[in-house]
Amino acid sequence: MSTRLAAYAVCAQDGRVLLVRCAEPNGEHTWSLPGGGVEHGEDPFHAVVREVAEETGCDAVVERLLGVDSRVIPAAERWVPGREPHQNVGVFYRVRITGGEPRPEPNGATSEPMWTPIPDIAHLRRSSLVDVGLALARTTPATGHVAPVPTGGLLQH
Repeated sequence: MSTRLAAYAVCAQDGRVLLVRCAEPNGEHTWSLPGGGVEHGEDPFHAVVREVAEETGCDAVVERLLGVDSRVIPAAERWVPGREPHQNVGVFYRVRITGGEPRPEPNGATSEPMWTPIPDIAHLRRSSLVDVGLALARTTPATGHVAPVPTGGLLQH
């Protein structure tokens, strides 16, 4: 089983959250939180700020740790069929945007950073990471953990 450590930003203000549009290998698009893989030797705290800058063009500061989510994606549900199961361990932070203008990631996998009204998110094809991040931000559980988010329909791994 492959494993990935990633850091994700929940940037929420005025009833909106900052999302990025991700291109999948099958040509589909899914909305997600800004964030991504933590590089070898990198602190997730610094990775989330770097990822926000890379994916959105915005400057950010971390306000607080929200929690950690670990999920296993079965091989049959991966974007690239036939690959082994994959465990994604995501560290979620509440992040405040302090400057910059949203722009697409140059030569990257994300495009169209967009401030999205929170009620509109339910109608978007999105990564389950969006729902996990919003649940952590809304409830701030003392354990830093929320129940698994089932996928299917508009919710993708």
